[in-house]
Amino acid sequence: MMECLFVLLLSAIPSFHLSAQGVLNQFSYDNLRLSGIQLDAGLLGASDLIGTTVGGLRIDYGRIAPKVRLLLGLSYFHSRFDQQALQRFERRLDSIVNPGTPDNINLGRISLGDVVGDVDFQFVFPQGHGITAYLGTGVSIHVRNGSGPAINGTFMEDALDVITAGLNGTMGFEFNLSHAWRFTVDGRGVLSSGLRSVSLRTGIMYRLHGGREQGTGSGTRK
Repeated sequence: MMECLFVLLLSAIPSFHLSAQGVLNQFSYDNLRLSGIQLDAGLLGASDLIGTTVGGLRIDYGRIAPKVRLLLGLSYFHSRFDQQALQRFERRLDSIVNPGTPDNINLGRISLGDVVGDVDFQFVFPQGHGITAYLGTGVSIHVRNGSGPAINGTFMEDALDVITAGLNGTMGFEFNLSHAWRFTVDGRGVLSSGLRSVSLRTGIMYRLHGGREQGTGSGTRK
């Protein structure tokens, strides 16, 4: 019995190897080039923060595989910590400054700004009639800056001023407005150290000539 299983395993390895090699052969740097530029804005909700707006710039850098495109992004948001987060900070500070003795520490308003650079890989699903749906994943770098009258120049500000990495998930649609212009609707979730966020954005993308030839969702595209 074991000999039969071993023979079956050996016979399956070449098929698996060829299949994996076939998938990898679809990935290529040859089609990577500036294909589109997008501006977007929308609403963002994040753990411990009050809801705010977010804006960004996104660059479509072409196809790394027949149905996978590479996007580079830069975005920014600025928000305030909610009351629960402030109370938690105050309790921690109280336990550090004067443990065992209750104090009336009031931190007032604390804000957090985040500059985000991201790289996304999006799998596109042409829907026909000028609509393209996509799902994506990627990584991001976050440069954060905390500020507030009560924490400026303190260790709390230093703790909020960090550079950290994150994981992205995206889902959205592109609607053809013309041969070159696209209207986009994009949902994005980000998981990073100390912060989780979800945003819904709309935007306008201009596709360059090469990007239109690579594009999806249009009956004139290839």
